[in-house]
Amino acid sequence: MQRIEMPRFNTIRGMRDFLPKHTERMRYAEGLSRELAGLYGYEEVITPIVESYKLLAAKSGEEMKQRMYTFKDLGGRKVALRPEFTASIARLVAGKMRNEPKPMRLFCMGSLYRYDEPQYGRFREFWQADYELIGSEKPEADAEILTLTNDLMERLGLRNYHFRIGHMGILRGILSQENVEEESQNRLMQLLDKKQRDEALIAARNCNVSEECVGTLKRLFKAKGKEPSRVLRRVKEEVEEYGSAIAAVENLWDILELVRDGGVKFEIVIEAGFARGLEYYTGLIFEPYAPELDIALGGGGRYDKLIELFGGGPTAAVGVAHGIDRLVLAMKKQKISPRIREEKRVVIIPISDELKAKAIELSLMLREAKIPAEAEVMGRTVSRALEDADRKGATHTILVGPDELREDKVSLRDMKKREQRVIEIKNLCEEIEWSMG
Repeated sequence: MQRIEMPRFNTIRGMRDFLPKHTERMRYAEGLSRELAGLYGYEEVITPIVESYKLLAAKSGEEMKQRMYTFKDLGGRKVALRPEFTASIARLVAGKMRNEPKPMRLFCMGSLYRYDEPQYGRFREFWQADYELIGSEKPEADAEILTLTNDLMERLGLRNYHFRIGHMGILRGILSQENVEEESQNRLMQLLDKKQRDEALIAARNCNVSEECVGTLKRLFKAKGKEPSRVLRRVKEEVEEYGSAIAAVENLWDILELVRDGGVKFEIVIEAGFARGLEYYTGLIFEPYAPELDIALGGGGRYDKLIELFGGGPTAAVGVAHGIDRLVLAMKKQKISPRIREEKRVVIIPISDELKAKAIELSLMLREAKIPAEAEVMGRTVSRALEDADRKGATHTILVGPDELREDKVSLRDMKKREQRVIEIKNLCEEIEWSMG
């Protein structure tokens, strides 16, 4: 009989399978993110993976629009896989949660999709933990988001990270006073997001801004440093002719002062020419970086007009999304092992076929006591079954033999200490718990 060769299938480019060890690291970072949400009072919500394209495209920026996974559903509607969380949260707040008391602290976690060119740390399917503080225009809200982000970096054990910080109100304040339309401002911000500063200056000239404005922008693009007071003082001097830009500088200083006076310490790099690609940002913007990676571990900022755009009332908001994939990469680069408490894992091995049912019975008893247990199902010899249990990281094995069983006993083997003893079945759960400390 001719053998039919079945095709071999690989993952779609930019998508990944996660094997157990990688999954463990991802779940560890997710677990800390979720724990942090609870500590800060953020309530979890779940939003759809598929949203209206019109919603997602409203303030996403041209590049994001080009990289969305879009399609028409069977009803003929143009929809897309979500490329980020904020638009969905803004929709939720503008609609079903419009009457909830403010502030709202909302958290969500899940997969996102962008048709980027796959490269190290950049995937087409990726995971984020998202935190949104809705309803406060005060600098205390911005300070909380910065503090929360720093808290997560510390809990993960990351070292020598820094925050790149800017304020959209500085550049937009200048351009608005120069009568540059919002659409043109957005194009300029897209160029700055890609660090194309010379092209951004050309774009500004094409908008017929004054030569004084071009000179101001050129100097601002170079205004960068680790000492906030010095950099912001210089920036304020540069924008002294632009009232709303001065207010933005002062707002950023208020935020950073609150963080400092609150005892939160992390390295800051202020960049007056820093912009993020998403068009909805109105104030503070920031990205955390680890020295081993040249890509941001996350990003966020203030967006005070998005919820109103989606039909809600005027609502101030600030938030941040942390890249779970990139946090895990940074941990790996810094050789940080997840601080996961060793969990009990018990394998029950019947000595003979006649005792298989007893092995199943014992596994049910252990699970009722919240002890993970597996019954041997491959029909292996005892020695092979012990080798397999050891290879898979079992903490204990239970050998079910006829002689011990006649006395309601089994042999309990501690796989780490290589110690084995016969104990009564009624004491089995207690003995396993005790041996794990």
